[in-house]
Amino acid sequence: MPIELKMPALSPTMEEGTLAKWLVKEGDSVSSGDLLAEIETDKATMEFEAIDEGVVAKILVAAGTEGVKVGEVIALIAEEGEDASAAPAPKVEAPKADAPAPKAEAKPAPSPEPEVKAAAAPTPAPAKAGGDEGDRVKASPLARRLAEVRGVDIGDVTGTGPGGRVVKSDVEAVAPGAAKPAAPAATQAPAPAAKPAPAAAPAVQPVEGIPSETVKLSLMRKTIARRMAESKSTVPHFYLTLDCNLDALLKLRADLNAGLESRGIKLSVNDLLIKALGVALEQVPEANVSFAGNELIKYHRADISMAVAIPGGLITPIITDAGGKAVSKIAQEAKDLALRARDGKLQPHEFQGGTASISNLGMFGIKQFDAVVNPPQGMILAVGAGEKRPYVVGDALAIATVMTATGSFDHRAIDGAVGAQLMAAFKTLVESPLGMVA
Repeated sequence: MPIELKMPALSPTMEEGTLAKWLVKEGDSVSSGDLLAEIETDKATMEFEAIDEGVVAKILVAAGTEGVKVGEVIALIAEEGEDASAAPAPKVEAPKADAPAPKAEAKPAPSPEPEVKAAAAPTPAPAKAGGDEGDRVKASPLARRLAEVRGVDIGDVTGTGPGGRVVKSDVEAVAPGAAKPAAPAATQAPAPAAKPAPAAAPAVQPVEGIPSETVKLSLMRKTIARRMAESKSTVPHFYLTLDCNLDALLKLRADLNAGLESRGIKLSVNDLLIKALGVALEQVPEANVSFAGNELIKYHRADISMAVAIPGGLITPIITDAGGKAVSKIAQEAKDLALRARDGKLQPHEFQGGTASISNLGMFGIKQFDAVVNPPQGMILAVGAGEKRPYVVGDALAIATVMTATGSFDHRAIDGAVGAQLMAAFKTLVESPLGMVA
């Protein structure tokens, strides 16, 4: 039997992707570890490796195809001794006789959500949510919550997930208020009508008379747009800004680089700032947290996500245990992660997670800016350029290299006083940097 090559889930939030490019063609022999295709996810463009050995018998999804669901069969691999040219198409199970026909309305493709697991079954046959389990409805927790909010009877929703499981997109496809009516009673008051769904925003048209072109959004850009809009609309931000004298840190950097030259390591200012933020979070652990509804997650290690600009968007590779790691190690990891981020070579665990973020626009001459919190993290530090400014040093006015840093905080998880303590700890470490390398 040919081996079905299915669309992989290359990140925990991935539900569909774009098959950007095939790196093999029909008739090619492949071995475990060979690169088969480039797949564009909601985070980056990543390479897909073969697990099995054999011959590419049939390519079922053409290069450039968008919206390929996780678990959908994209190619067939013939095993040793099989006739590759005679490989059959993948089987699609026919719906059961008692299964209802799928609903006529088109269902929107689900947007990637951190708490939703991607469906793994290719072209599932629609099945009633109740299935053969009697009155117990098979549905994801998110689908149940969404159904409750929309006033939809989960038992009347046709599930398209594995085994007829109701998923988020199934509930979204049902008109709000499509709940099963309760049995009439003499004293029962009529149920309030469900609120109508908000109207979709009108499409934006190019301004007439101005030369322009329309560029289709990549999955990464769509994800950035969605997550930033969610963050600004659901996370109550507050901002704290202070100035740091960089002169002592710049001198320490020069001394360390002189000692590390023989090892081929060169520290950047950003490497030292990542270290400072990591140590500051260890000193103020109340700021190293995530808001989780009725719970607060407190982290016992500072993993710092650093914003890296890449073609078409940005990505946040993670320096794990930044507070406990030597600055020379941070420099090596940061350089490697940034290079592989720009080449689309990062693995999911290298850019998903983190307990706090840092974004540095100083290399562009930006003096100060406010960054958007990256949920579920509780804070992000925005760093501007170091520039010569009048500054009070030892009770006297002098010229110093000064950097402005702004912390953006999730007020649901971090109070103003806690945020201020973190910023003060960061400033102290930057202005007396031996404290973070001792």
